Amino acid sequence: MTSPHRSWVRAELDQIRGADRWRQTRSFDALGPTGEIDGRSVVSFASNDYLGLSTHPAVVAAAHDALDRWGAGATASRLVVGSRPVHHDLEAALAEWKGTAAAVVLPSGYAANLAVLTTFGGPDCLIVSDELNHASIIDGCRLSRSTTVVARHADVDHVDALLAASAAPRKVVVTDSVFSMDGDEAPVQALAECCARHGALLVLDDAHAVLGPTADLASIDGLDVLHVVTLSKGLGSLGGAVAGSADAVDLLVNRARPFIFTTALSPADAAAGLAALAVVRSPEGDALMARLRAHVDRVEPGHPSPIIPVVLGEEQLALAAAAALLGQGLLVPAIRPPTVAPGTSRLRVALSAAHTDDQIGTLLAALAPHRAGSAHVAAGDRP
Repeated sequence: MTSPHRSWVRAELDQIRGADRWRQTRSFDALGPTGEIDGRSVVSFASNDYLGLSTHPAVVAAAHDALDRWGAGATASRLVVGSRPVHHDLEAALAEWKGTAAAVVLPSGYAANLAVLTTFGGPDCLIVSDELNHASIIDGCRLSRSTTVVARHADVDHVDALLAASAAPRKVVVTDSVFSMDGDEAPVQALAECCARHGALLVLDDAHAVLGPTADLASIDGLDVLHVVTLSKGLGSLGGAVAGSADAVDLLVNRARPFIFTTALSPADAAAGLAALAVVRSPEGDALMARLRAHVDRVEPGHPSPIIPVVLGEEQLALAAAAALLGQGLLVPAIRPPTVAPGTSRLRVALSAAHTDDQIGTLLAALAPHRAGSAHVAAGDRP
């Protein structure tokens, strides 16, 4: 007799397959954007390693040195076993980079969003969340026990109206700075000014904000802001962090369950992130940013980020396009619901400073027939 649980699992899997939403991992033996899939040479346009820092010699060397000094793991929660010096060095550097008084490092960007929203939310709090926010923000809102309302994408007037209509004693506005599936920017300056008017905390997830947006947040009186930083994208390592006021960071250390009840970020990952941050803040980092900006302008002139969607519509179209590109030696993932809305399945092109000019040229030629039939719509004009 088949158990009810096994029958349910099989029915769920059949439903996923029937909707063309089946997913499975593949082996990609790669260093940087190039590698092999099934014995064939492939160039990846799927990675979030936007500056190519995962293979930077200084970043790799820092991780090696940390392994030799401290071993492979942090061995426990930092509140139990203590921090390695590199954790504190990384936090100080991140705070300086973001222009805040303090920062705290967590094992992932996902954990960082959960930490912020569950700590600063609560039954007495209203959270206003952009409709295209990342899954980690959505899950953080659900776990926060807050009243959560969803604002139309990048619509500051709607955020303002939602804040004004609420009598909640505390209010939070949370948004991606750059949206991971469309590559467009949030109106950060206007959102910050709106939050200051309403006394709301602004939470910015800067995970994909490698080229922007820029905002003069320090000039806004009365603004409280927290930055969620992801080490695993522009910094090419692994981990997350929250940067903000000293009091806010102290509260996270004392209340955030994703910080308190998990083993800390490995010393090697922390050291790699610290070395990558040093590169980003150097003239070499400026050159990498300029190279990335040039690649973006070749593929989509004026686009604000290295994430360029080619919206095709139904799942089958995106899967077929991704398979055709892989046949040409290009890994460009098909993104389907529930990651994006039904009817907006797409290719997600992610560019890196590590790509060569020839690789960008090959991508452009291969993408041309798919872009000709794309249903791509301008940012802010979502279906």
